Formats: sequence, structure tokens, C-alpha cells
Amino acid sequence: MRIRRILAAVFATAALAGLGLTGAATATAATAGSVTAGNVTQASVTPGECTDGGGKIDRSTPVLPTCRGGMYDGRTVD
Repeated sequence: MRIRRILAAVFATAALAGLGLTGAATATAATAGSVTAGNVTQASVTPGECTDGGGKIDRSTPVLPTCRGGMYDGRTVD
């Protein structure tokens, strides 16, 4: 009886670890974006990242606000 409980715990742990690994692989693949010279570029930035990078948030764009100037020039702001 004790062996069954131990085996059940081992299988449950392995299953949860497997889910964690596949979730991490999916998240890595989803956020990889485009690679330029070994650096991964983001599709959008946060308002804090825009201003910290030396830019200003331009809210006059039709769909989403855009970061103007600085390190993240031209990226959408979430």
C-alpha cells in the first residue's frame, strides 16, 4: 500500500514538472520575437520602459499609443 502512494506521488510530481517544462518552452517560443544581431526585440513596451529609455508617449496614433524618441522609438505602448 505504501509503494502505491509513493508511486502515485512520483507520477504526479513528474506530470506537474512536465507541464512546467512545456509551459516554459511555449512561453519562450511565444516571446522570442525577431532576433537582430543576437538581441531579442519586443513588439511593445510599457509606459515606464518608454520614458526610462528617453522617449515620450505619443497618444495621437490611431490604434495604440506609440513611443517616440529614445531607445524604443516607434514601438507601441501597452
